[in-house]
Amino acid sequence: MKKPQEMSKSGPLKFALLVMFIVYMGLLFYIVFFAWNHGSSFGPVGPGGRNYNLEPGLSIERILRYSPDATNPVRILGGNILMFIPFGMLFPLLILIFFNRRMTVVAVTFVSALLSLFIEVNQFLFTYRVANVDDILLNSLGGFLGAIIYSIIRKQLSA
Repeated sequence: MKKPQEMSKSGPLKFALLVMFIVYMGLLFYIVFFAWNHGSSFGPVGPGGRNYNLEPGLSIERILRYSPDATNPVRILGGNILMFIPFGMLFPLLILIFFNRRMTVVAVTFVSALLSLFIEVNQFLFTYRVANVDDILLNSLGGFLGAIIYSIIRKQLSA
């Protein structure tokens, strides 16, 4: 397998990576804006037709406490983390290959948080889903874990 630095010279690999990232982002946006809502949105009958949570930890605690079984917390909380692991892996690789710049784990985590903030603001403005600070925290954790995985793989390939 080619090292990341060598991949930057290979057109088909660049194209495949870009397509993979675009497909991932399309799936991510479909899930967060259109797929079935696992949150506690009340739709148009909610307060002002919109719902939000700005208190860190509140919805996590409520999901853990009030879920009827263990599958809801795994699906809801774990899903928020898992959704952003690919971003944490693909985004720094794209930056390396297309711009020949390395990103730190902290930088990838920050960009993950910004992407999640963008999603939550748009969920509040344009959908009847819950805009939730806990989603930003969990998504950022997913981006962080993806960046760690990417860093480990990059170091193994560079050795």
